[in-house]
Amino acid sequence: MTKNGILCESGSRRVLLDPKSADAKSVNFVSHAHSDHLPSGGAGIMLASHETRQIAGIRGLQMKDHADSLAGFEMIDSGHILGSRGLLFDDIFYTGDICTRDRGFLRGARVPKCRILITECTFGMPEFVFPGIAETKRQVNSLISDLYSKGIPVILMGYQLGKAQTITQLFGHWTPLYMHDSVMKMNALHGRLGVNLADGIGHTEAKKRGLLEKKPWVMVAPLMSAKNAFVQEMKSKYGAVTVGFTGWAKSPRVSFGRKTDYSIPLSDHCDFGELVNMVRQTGAEQVYTMHGFATEFADYLNNMGIMAQSLLEGAPDRYPSLRTGRTGSLPQGTSRHF
Repeated sequence: MTKNGILCESGSRRVLLDPKSADAKSVNFVSHAHSDHLPSGGAGIMLASHETRQIAGIRGLQMKDHADSLAGFEMIDSGHILGSRGLLFDDIFYTGDICTRDRGFLRGARVPKCRILITECTFGMPEFVFPGIAETKRQVNSLISDLYSKGIPVILMGYQLGKAQTITQLFGHWTPLYMHDSVMKMNALHGRLGVNLADGIGHTEAKKRGLLEKKPWVMVAPLMSAKNAFVQEMKSKYGAVTVGFTGWAKSPRVSFGRKTDYSIPLSDHCDFGELVNMVRQTGAEQVYTMHGFATEFADYLNNMGIMAQSLLEGAPDRYPSLRTGRTGSLPQGTSRHF
């Protein structure tokens, strides 16, 4: 195991996948710009999409030695957020965070063939089955319509990067449309990168102009706790109802999936069935699982006849099937973006 991301070695070449700190002796692959996948600094070539570099920049990481292509490496759209990529090299496919489902402007991942697959499995249990986008749109539009008829404003909540932009595209036709200032900033960057999203007014400006007094309205905001001062003000002063979007919405395992008035299952990750189908599509001889239900998903694959091993704590430091010219070690932990 290494404490600095996923290490793969092939001859004299070192590849670090989603390192916590860039290594000058390695090619450092950054799969996307969620904070738990960005390195804190360091030196060396950072292989990432143009979009990831731009988003990382406004999040405080300047990729000084950036490359959006390198010989022998193929970056593949992972369908997770704008600019997210998996990496195919030496017959290994590293998914990063992956979603094979179309969601608004985001298209599902293209799944390549490979011999060795390293995959996340945040929702790697059969209980996680997400509805289609059409059903989600129908359900949420019906809910907003009902609340609007009663003069009740609605706050649609999802992660600032990724989910908030999907929500904006799916439900930005409701007017008046306001946005938390942080979402406005991220949406504006998406616009500069070619993603056209509905216009709105930032919440600070809307408050200053007294617009929030004129109900109902829709606001897109980051996913926050009910104890958050912003949420408490919106509810006490304006009577707003919160609708949270997360893959954990229906899970009895975690309470944070139900910390809003309404919880809608919508994720930027594969659900269980999509994960299984993705593994099958790769035709991989060996699968290594990480993040989420890694052990349970590896057991399920083994029962299907697909060789799989969890790379969570307790797994061996080196993996024999990676030793045909390379070795690998993988980080612990659960992906924090859902």
